[in-house]
Amino acid sequence: MALIATQQVTSAGLAPTFAAAASGDTVIPDDRTVLRVNNGSGSPITVTLTAVTACSQGSLHNRAVTVAAGAIEDIPTGPAAQFADQTTGVAAITYSATATVTRAAVRV
Repeated sequence: MALIATQQVTSAGLAPTFAAAASGDTVIPDDRTVLRVNNGSGSPITVTLTAVTACSQGSLHNRAVTVAAGAIEDIPTGPAAQFADQTTGVAAITYSATATVTRAAVRV
């Protein structure tokens, strides 16, 4: 699994550095970190953060977000308790496609 390093972006005009999306990406989730996904393809993709903790009703709620073709989407990674693996502290990310897709973890 490839851990995406979180970048601190505090000033207007500072842009994060994007890298190619890959199967097995992970991120350290929290309430101030977003996964910024740039879909350079001609088709929409789905990005999913896998839930590891059930809600009070006993269900897991993955966060699945559609990123339109040519669009950039910010996907919240928190709350950490819902997505962070209890052993590693990281959240697993899957993409429906990775060709021409780049991503960055950004703390805002």
